Amino acid sequence: MSLLATLLPASHVLLDVPARDKRELLDRAAGLLEGQAGIGRGQILDSLLARERLGSTGLGKGVAIPHGRIKGLSAPVGAFLRARAAVPFDAPDDAPVRLVFVLLVPERSTELHLQILGELAQMLSDRTMRADLGSAPDAAATQRLIAAWRSTL
Repeated sequence: MSLLATLLPASHVLLDVPARDKRELLDRAAGLLEGQAGIGRGQILDSLLARERLGSTGLGKGVAIPHGRIKGLSAPVGAFLRARAAVPFDAPDDAPVRLVFVLLVPERSTELHLQILGELAQMLSDRTMRADLGSAPDAAATQRLIAAWRSTL
C-alpha cells in the first residue's frame, strides 16, 4: 500500500466541488477535514492560506498540493478534491487548477512531510493518473486509483 493510500479514506474525497476561487476550494477542504484530532475548520483554513501566502502550491497542469502544519495534529491527514470547474491558483504555468490534494501534517513533521509531498508530486505529474483522477466516477473509485498508485522513489 502506498503512503498516500493510508492518508486518504474515501470519506476524504470530494468530487465536482463548486468553487469560484482558491479560498473557496481550500475552505471546502477545511470543512471536509474539520474534526480530525479536534482540529477546527478555521485552524485548517488559516494554515493552508498562510502556506499559500508563501507561494502558490499550484504545480501546473491543473494540479495543486496545498499543505499546512497543524499544532495538535498527531499524524498526517489528506483530502482529495476535484473542482467542478478549474479555478485560478497562481500555478507556474498559469493554468487553473481542478485536481487538489490537501495535506495536513503535525507542526513538527519534517521528513515524513517531505516524503508525502514527493509522492504526491510524482503521482500527479503522471498524465494518465491526472486524466483518471479527472474522470473517476465517484469517491470510492478515486480512492482506489490513489491507493493502487505505486511510487518509484
